[in-house]
Amino acid sequence: MKTILRLLVLMLLVCQGGMTWAQGIGISGKVTDADGMGLPGVSILVKGTSTGVPTDVEGNYSIQAPSKDAVLVFSMIGMTPQEITVGNQTTINVILKDDARALNEVVVIGYGTASKRDLTGSIVTIKGSEVSDKPSANPMNALQGKVAGLSVVNSGRAGSEPDIRIRGTNSINGVKPVYIVDGILNDNINFLNPADIESIEVLKDPSSLAIFGVRGANGAIAITTKKAKAGQLNVNFNSSVGIKQVADRVSLADASQFKELYNEQLQNQGNAAYDYTNWQANTNWQDQIFQNALLNYNNISVSGATEKNRFYMGIGTVTEEGLIKHEKYNKLTINFNDELQVTKGLKFGVTFNGYRAVPPVNKGVGSAILAAPIAPVTDPASGLYHTLPDFQRAQVYNPLVDVELQKGTTVAREYRAVGSIYGEWNFLKDLTFRASLYADYGFNTSRSYQPLITVYNPDIVGTDKSDQLVRQTSVSQSQNVYPKLQQDYLLTYKKSFGDHDLTVLGGVTTYYRGFESTGSTIRQGSSFPIPNDPRFWYTDNVGDASTRTGSGSAWESTTLSYLGRVLYNYQGKYLVNASYRKDGSSAFLGSGRWQDFGAVGLGWVASEEDFFKNQSFFDYFKVKGSFGLLGNQNIDDRYRYPAYPTLTAANSGVFGDNIVSALQPEYIADPNLHWEKVLASEVGVEFNAFKNRLTVDANYYNKLTKDILVIVPGIAGTIPGLSNLGEVSNKGLELSATWNQNLSDDFSFSVSGNLTTIDNKVKKLSSKGYDIISGASRTTEGYPIGYFWGYVSDGIYQNEVEFIKSPISTIGNVSPGDIKYKDVNGDGIISEADRTMIGNPTPDLTYGASLSAKYKGFDAGIDFTGVYGNEIFRQWNRNTFAQFNYQTERLDRWNGEGTSNWEPILSTARSNNYLPSNYWIEDGSFFRIRNVQLGYNFTAEQLKALGLKSLRVYVNAQNLKTFTNSTGYTPEIGGSATAFGVDNGTYPVPRIYTFGINLNF
Repeated sequence: MKTILRLLVLMLLVCQGGMTWAQGIGISGKVTDADGMGLPGVSILVKGTSTGVPTDVEGNYSIQAPSKDAVLVFSMIGMTPQEITVGNQTTINVILKDDARALNEVVVIGYGTASKRDLTGSIVTIKGSEVSDKPSANPMNALQGKVAGLSVVNSGRAGSEPDIRIRGTNSINGVKPVYIVDGILNDNINFLNPADIESIEVLKDPSSLAIFGVRGANGAIAITTKKAKAGQLNVNFNSSVGIKQVADRVSLADASQFKELYNEQLQNQGNAAYDYTNWQANTNWQDQIFQNALLNYNNISVSGATEKNRFYMGIGTVTEEGLIKHEKYNKLTINFNDELQVTKGLKFGVTFNGYRAVPPVNKGVGSAILAAPIAPVTDPASGLYHTLPDFQRAQVYNPLVDVELQKGTTVAREYRAVGSIYGEWNFLKDLTFRASLYADYGFNTSRSYQPLITVYNPDIVGTDKSDQLVRQTSVSQSQNVYPKLQQDYLLTYKKSFGDHDLTVLGGVTTYYRGFESTGSTIRQGSSFPIPNDPRFWYTDNVGDASTRTGSGSAWESTTLSYLGRVLYNYQGKYLVNASYRKDGSSAFLGSGRWQDFGAVGLGWVASEEDFFKNQSFFDYFKVKGSFGLLGNQNIDDRYRYPAYPTLTAANSGVFGDNIVSALQPEYIADPNLHWEKVLASEVGVEFNAFKNRLTVDANYYNKLTKDILVIVPGIAGTIPGLSNLGEVSNKGLELSATWNQNLSDDFSFSVSGNLTTIDNKVKKLSSKGYDIISGASRTTEGYPIGYFWGYVSDGIYQNEVEFIKSPISTIGNVSPGDIKYKDVNGDGIISEADRTMIGNPTPDLTYGASLSAKYKGFDAGIDFTGVYGNEIFRQWNRNTFAQFNYQTERLDRWNGEGTSNWEPILSTARSNNYLPSNYWIEDGSFFRIRNVQLGYNFTAEQLKALGLKSLRVYVNAQNLKTFTNSTGYTPEIGGSATAFGVDNGTYPVPRIYTFGINLNF
């Protein structure tokens, strides 16, 4: 760490040495908006030089002007810039006004930037400051509830990646969007430090996404990291410390309740009463495994700029404990970029993001919610962890066996280096050529050890009651590498002439990605266990060589693409965005190798028309729409090479005394296979009203994914096929609105909200009656992706008379106390034909809201998020192969006529009650107080003695309260494209309290 700090100080001194600060006339003043509120972060630059300063938190500034003829340029995103000549003034106060036409905010789009007012699609910008002070190692977690159309399903595991879906689940084969970090395409942003992010753009509509070709169908998230601002030398340090805790526990039976229920169950099953002699404890296993976890985030950055050079470097550390004891995540990130202006028209630059992480050894909550509470934690005499009762001993371990006895038995490391070099040449006044080479190299390594495990078992006859659960030690090693290379060669023509503004982009880009993985395992010798010491956890020098096994896998793929885009506006009110991309892929053969994608977007800024000038309600009004063809290659690894099926084992051949193993393709590939396509369209409006206090963006979207890769079942034992046959539809409405108002010089507030509706339906699979089945999740033509399939409960059989009057059940023996299922098809019997849709994991509506206010130096904010209309399938306690602990809801079970019409009789022998049905369905709707923050910004006068530019302290509470009807740890449950919303004992999403400090000097 000392070396890092020395490097930062050295770079700071170099940057300071490179700055030339003019000495001359001292100018000071304040920059405010139209309502008189001070504006922080306004750039004041001496025109034609690199000398500049930003305003402080109250809008105050001071700068040295070289002469009376100097011109000061005041600028801020979203405000109309001003230029003022110094003259004889020493105090210059400035009022910046909103750009009322449509904020001339520059946003990141594919392979470039553009003014937001010139775009015809839906791009939402989130400032880096909105994610940097929220407790999350992955910046995407902080976007939950912030963007219409963006679904963020968080996992409570430290360092985990959230489940991200943009405008629904578009395919049965994959859901992830493409990430673009400073130009490089990627499939995750785990390597980024949130404090190094300048902005995040979420791209959703076809006119924004078509330029990404086969990577655009699931949406795109563009990340811009921080760069040095002209004329500014800045050192920033921010740090936060906090505590995490389980917000909501699963309600389970205690020992007395367990005995009551289990005794009754045994009686119902005709079994003898259980002997509890050795099982008199009352253990809350959740208390045993969970902890109040600590977290600490630290970041320091230095940036500086001269007329020729801009430099930024940031270093961040994350230390975060998990909710389960001994889980711990450590992360170190380095972000570096430097840009050199060689001549007026030529510049070169370099970017680098480095990442090193020690991931946690993930533990599960399953054993803690299944283990019987009657078992003690340990045996006091021997000190051994206690085994569980015999009715679950073979299936469930004492939760502390995994948490305590196997702690520290994995040594894992993750490394990532993502960088680029680029050159940009402006020539012939209106042309810019940019060449970029990007590289991304990841390397992961892991060594794990299986120790001997001995527990105390009171059921063993004799004096020695130690029970060896694991009798042999073993060691496993694995490592993988995943390189990526990208080259972009882009030519841009930008010209304004008269009423016309035109930007034309053309280019060629290549992309390579590969993966290699190797692994090995070895067991101990006959006499000597492998030591529980990381120095010996290598498979080449321990154990019995005859038990050593190895494995490996590898793949690589490449694409070559041609792209083009036209952005045009006439008089600032008639807009055209058109883009095209041709992608060639190594994953296909013949005609499927090359595919064409494109989109056209149109916009009309009606507020620029003369007839609009006579009204005072709207300050800005745009009508927009786009249509395009997008591509999807971001699908499951199974189809890494769709046109080249994997060889699998087939019937062996016998030739004399020799048996020859045979192989056959996993499927027969359609010769015209190609990547999936999405026909996408959008129409919407954007407007500002009430003197730009109200901002509204409303859109209707419609996406039809065509040519989805689907297995075609074989007939009479033949090999199945793979073809582009599936279709999935997603459509809905998006609405975002924000109200900003300054009530006085000291007080301002903002209110914003968004909502999204989602209508998801599978239009077609390979053939009628073909289903994709994963447990209770099913994907079928005519239904939503991954819907839940089963029987519908019609109450509980209360007595024999009701049983006789009900339709005959052919799916199992039933008796009073069992679940009575509906005769859905009305044929007079209960059969498999009565199964139907019993739930949908895709919500009808997602929403979010934010409230914020500022009073003098204080700021406060609260964020809400929620979903409505989705269901959860509770799977974790649906098995009958062992006896588990009971949810407290089972205290309301049927135990005689009229006692319950929902909770069935206690009996694992009644298989009827464990069939997939709406008994296992829970309401997945929830409303969450996502984030609450209170901060204070110290004034310039307060900081003068400390030599600081700014100082902010804050407290933050995340996931403060979740209002839900679900019974698990969280109603947020992700998953795969075709199986999500299934609660298998989902890891809790924690409540987090943090205190933070952010200072600049």
